[in-house]
Amino acid sequence: MAEYVNTLLFGFYPYLCLTVFLLGSYLRFERDQYSWRSGSSQLLRRRQLIWGSNLFHIGILVIFVGHFVGLLTPIAFFDWLGISHTAKQLMAMLIGGVAGFFCFIGMTMLIHRRLFDPRIRKTSSFGDIAVLLLLYTQLILGLASILVSLEHLDGSEMLRLMTWAQDIVMFRAGAADGVANVHIIFKLHLFLGMTLFLVFPFTRLVHAWSAPIWYLGRRGYQIVRRRGA
Repeated sequence: MAEYVNTLLFGFYPYLCLTVFLLGSYLRFERDQYSWRSGSSQLLRRRQLIWGSNLFHIGILVIFVGHFVGLLTPIAFFDWLGISHTAKQLMAMLIGGVAGFFCFIGMTMLIHRRLFDPRIRKTSSFGDIAVLLLLYTQLILGLASILVSLEHLDGSEMLRLMTWAQDIVMFRAGAADGVANVHIIFKLHLFLGMTLFLVFPFTRLVHAWSAPIWYLGRRGYQIVRRRGA
C-alpha cells in the first residue's frame, strides 16, 4: 500500500500538476486575460505592503532559481566543476536559508496585512488567502528541511531529490522509487510544491508569468469606468 501511494504521489501526481499548470495557464491567458493580474491592494497600508512585498519577492526569486538550478542541473556537471555533494548541500542550506528568512519575514507581513486589516480582508477572496497560506506553509516546510539536512551533510538526501526531479522531467520510469525513503519533511515539501503548480492557473499566482510586454498583446481595452457612471 505504501509503495502504491508513493508511486501515485511522486510518479503520477507530478505530471497531473504540470499538465494543469501549463494548459491551465495558457487557457486562462487566452480566455480570461483581464483576470491575469496580481490584484494589488497597494492603496491600503502601503508601507507594510512595500516592505513585505519586496522581501517576499526577493526571497522567493532566489529560492525558485536555487531550486530550479539545484534540482535540474545534472549531478555529473557538479562533479565536473569539482563541487562535492557536501559543498553543494552546504551552499544550498546557506543561500536557501538566507533567502527563506527574508521571504518568511515578507510573507508574515503580507499575511498579517491581509488578515488583520478589515478593509483588505473584506476585498480578499478565498483564493487570495488560501494561496498565501499555502505558500507560507511551503516556506516553513522548506526552512524545516534545512534542519533535517544538517543530519545528511554527505548530500545523500539531496542526491535522491535531484535524481527524482530529473527523472520526472526526462519521463524516466520508476522516478518515485528515488524518494521512497527520504525524510517525511522532504515528501511534504515536494507534495505541497507540486500542489502549488496545480492551483497556479486558478489564482493570482498567474501574474508570475507576466512581463510588461505581454500587455501589448491584449485584445481591446480594459473597461475601468463606464461612461456616465
